[in-house]
Amino acid sequence: MVGPLEFILAGVLVGFCVGITGVGGGSLMTPILISLFRIEPHIAIGTDLLYAAISKFCGSLVHARKLNIVWPIVLWLALGSIPASFATHWVLEHYLSQSTHYKAVLTTVLGFMLTLTGISIIFRAQIEKFFSRFRKPEVSDQEQALFANPRRRFYILFMGIVLGIFVTLSSVGAGAFGIMALILMFPNLPMIRIIGSDVVHAVLLTLVAGLGHMSSGNVDFTLLMWLLVGSIPAIIVGTLISSRLPERIIRKILGITLFALGINFMLHPVKAKPVTTSESAVISTVEKTHKI
Repeated sequence: MVGPLEFILAGVLVGFCVGITGVGGGSLMTPILISLFRIEPHIAIGTDLLYAAISKFCGSLVHARKLNIVWPIVLWLALGSIPASFATHWVLEHYLSQSTHYKAVLTTVLGFMLTLTGISIIFRAQIEKFFSRFRKPEVSDQEQALFANPRRRFYILFMGIVLGIFVTLSSVGAGAFGIMALILMFPNLPMIRIIGSDVVHAVLLTLVAGLGHMSSGNVDFTLLMWLLVGSIPAIIVGTLISSRLPERIIRKILGITLFALGINFMLHPVKAKPVTTSESAVISTVEKTHKI
């Protein structure tokens, strides 16, 4: 039987990976909860969203303190992602939550996002190297130039909408996938400012999406508490010793693991258990009672 110790250890593992590589929070936690602990997909996703919001909040404070945040990027991302998150949750609540395909949809989307995240982690260095060709030597007053073109604002808004939908459905994508998208869109922006902007937006998006799932009863607060007990100290330790560890090798292993998990979830999504004869009899009795 799974108990608090196992959840704390899961928090330690995920927190340590986040501390060393800067990614892996939502990407690792949700598949661990579903695959190892057999937590229902909607509960795992809802709990992980609030876990991500809380665990990323401290990192966002550090980035804000060091002025690593481009606030216009955060604003335009949020203008797309927050309404998209609300709309996605509304569709889930009113159309999918009672469907027999509910779990399959969630785990298939989860698998898709894990696959993309794994690819972005594995090939991050190559992607950064390719787009570094387009970087300009001058970096002064970049924030003013970033949004001179209205088309750029539309792209950021559209990216926010995409993230809002997929993060609400899977709890994955706000971190590594969001960073890679920003790298593609802003090749001139220093990496530390891309990471800072993405972290702050991820806090806002995961908090809103998590609160939406909480309103539907999809958050296990006891589970959330034990995960945080294990992960917060591990994030601190991982961050402190990250310079002494082979970060690139760990990142590759993490990316390959996420890619494999994503493929597995897409090929074998979690399906609703068929209703047994006794269960169907109980349901029909309840329905007749309500009609009377």
